[in-house]
Amino acid sequence: MAKIQNEAAYKVAMERIEELLPLVNDNTPLTDRNLIELDLLSDLVEEYEDEHYPIKAPSLVDVMKLRMYEMGINQAKLSELLGVSPSRISDYLTGRCEPTLKVAREMSRKLNIDADIVLGV
Repeated sequence: MAKIQNEAAYKVAMERIEELLPLVNDNTPLTDRNLIELDLLSDLVEEYEDEHYPIKAPSLVDVMKLRMYEMGINQAKLSELLGVSPSRISDYLTGRCEPTLKVAREMSRKLNIDADIVLGV
Protein backbone atom coordinates (compact mmCIF):
# COMPACT_ATOMS: atom_id res chain seq x y z
CA MET A 1 0.00 0.00 0.00
CA ALA A 2 1.16 3.50 -0.78
CA LYS A 3 1.36 6.51 1.47
CA ILE A 4 -1.85 8.52 1.94
CA GLN A 5 -1.37 11.60 -0.24
CA ASN A 6 -4.32 13.86 0.50
CA GLU A 7 -7.30 14.55 2.75
CA ALA A 8 -9.75 12.72 0.48
CA ALA A 9 -7.69 9.52 0.63
CA TYR A 10 -7.37 9.96 4.39
CA LYS A 11 -11.16 10.18 4.77
CA VAL A 12 -11.67 7.05 2.65
CA ALA A 13 -9.12 5.17 4.77
CA MET A 14 -10.85 6.31 7.97
CA GLU A 15 -14.24 5.16 6.64
CA ARG A 16 -12.79 1.75 5.76
CA ILE A 17 -11.26 1.46 9.23
CA GLU A 18 -14.70 2.14 10.73
CA GLU A 19 -16.12 -0.67 8.57
CA LEU A 20 -13.37 -3.10 9.61
CA LEU A 21 -13.41 -2.45 13.36
CA PRO A 22 -16.60 -4.44 14.08
CA LEU A 23 -15.23 -7.38 12.06
CA VAL A 24 -12.18 -8.02 14.25
CA ASN A 25 -11.56 -8.57 17.94
CA ASP A 26 -8.86 -9.89 20.28
CA ASN A 27 -9.57 -13.45 19.14
CA THR A 28 -9.28 -12.76 15.41
CA PRO A 29 -6.49 -14.87 13.87
CA LEU A 30 -3.45 -12.93 12.70
CA THR A 31 -3.99 -14.36 9.21
CA ASP A 32 -7.51 -12.89 8.88
CA ARG A 33 -7.80 -10.61 5.83
CA ASN A 34 -9.82 -7.99 7.71
CA LEU A 35 -7.25 -7.79 10.51
CA ILE A 36 -4.37 -7.49 8.05
CA GLU A 37 -6.16 -4.74 6.14
CA LEU A 38 -7.02 -2.94 9.38
CA ASP A 39 -3.39 -3.07 10.54
CA LEU A 40 -2.11 -1.73 7.22
CA LEU A 41 -4.66 1.07 7.02
CA SER A 42 -4.09 2.00 10.65
CA ASP A 43 -0.36 2.37 10.02
CA LEU A 44 -0.98 4.54 6.96
CA VAL A 45 -3.49 6.73 8.80
CA GLU A 46 -1.13 7.11 11.75
CA GLU A 47 1.67 8.23 9.43
CA TYR A 48 -0.62 10.75 7.72
CA GLU A 49 -1.93 12.11 11.05
CA ASP A 50 1.59 12.46 12.47
CA GLU A 51 2.50 14.59 9.47
CA HIS A 52 -0.70 16.63 9.08
CA TYR A 53 -2.22 16.69 12.57
CA PRO A 54 0.72 16.63 14.99
CA ILE A 55 -0.09 16.72 18.69
CA LYS A 56 2.08 19.15 20.60
CA ALA A 57 3.30 18.46 24.11
CA PRO A 58 1.17 20.23 26.71
CA SER A 59 2.55 23.39 28.29
CA LEU A 60 3.27 23.61 31.99
CA VAL A 61 0.49 26.18 32.35
CA ASP A 62 -2.04 23.84 30.72
CA VAL A 63 -1.02 20.91 32.90
CA MET A 64 -1.05 23.01 36.08
CA LYS A 65 -4.58 24.24 35.32
CA LEU A 66 -5.70 20.69 34.60
CA ARG A 67 -4.21 19.37 37.85
CA MET A 68 -5.79 22.21 39.82
CA TYR A 69 -9.15 21.32 38.31
CA GLU A 70 -8.67 17.59 38.94
CA MET A 71 -7.62 18.21 42.55
CA GLY A 72 -10.37 20.77 43.13
CA ILE A 73 -7.96 23.44 44.32
CA ASN A 74 -7.61 27.13 43.57
CA GLN A 75 -4.50 29.30 43.29
CA ALA A 76 -4.43 29.98 47.04
CA LYS A 77 -4.48 26.26 47.87
CA LEU A 78 -1.85 25.58 45.22
CA SER A 79 0.40 28.24 46.70
CA GLU A 80 0.09 26.55 50.12
CA LEU A 81 0.78 23.16 48.61
CA LEU A 82 3.91 24.35 46.81
CA GLY A 83 5.08 26.77 49.49
CA VAL A 84 5.11 29.87 47.29
CA SER A 85 3.09 33.08 47.32
CA PRO A 86 -0.26 33.31 45.51
CA SER A 87 1.20 36.05 43.30
CA ARG A 88 4.00 33.68 42.24
CA ILE A 89 1.37 31.05 41.29
CA SER A 90 -0.35 33.74 39.23
CA ASP A 91 2.97 34.47 37.52
CA TYR A 92 3.39 30.77 36.66
CA LEU A 93 -0.18 30.46 35.36
CA THR A 94 0.09 33.52 33.14
CA GLY A 95 3.54 32.53 31.87
CA ARG A 96 5.22 35.66 33.27
CA CYS A 97 7.88 33.54 34.93
CA GLU A 98 8.98 29.94 35.29
CA PRO A 99 9.36 28.03 38.54
CA THR A 100 12.72 27.66 40.24
CA LEU A 101 14.24 24.20 40.29
CA LYS A 102 13.04 23.69 43.86
CA VAL A 103 9.45 24.66 42.99
CA ALA A 104 9.62 22.61 39.79
CA ARG A 105 10.57 19.56 41.85
CA GLU A 106 7.61 20.20 44.18
CA MET A 107 5.25 20.59 41.22
CA SER A 108 6.44 17.33 39.77
CA ARG A 109 6.02 15.49 43.07
CA LYS A 110 2.90 17.07 44.53
CA LEU A 111 0.95 17.63 41.33
CA ASN A 112 2.22 14.47 39.62
CA ILE A 113 3.43 16.39 36.57
CA ASP A 114 6.11 14.78 34.44
CA ALA A 115 9.49 16.40 35.11
CA ASP A 116 10.05 16.96 31.39
CA ILE A 117 6.94 19.13 31.20
CA VAL A 118 7.85 21.08 34.34
CA LEU A 119 11.37 21.69 33.06
CA GLY A 120 10.20 22.44 29.51
CA VAL A 121 12.22 19.61 27.97
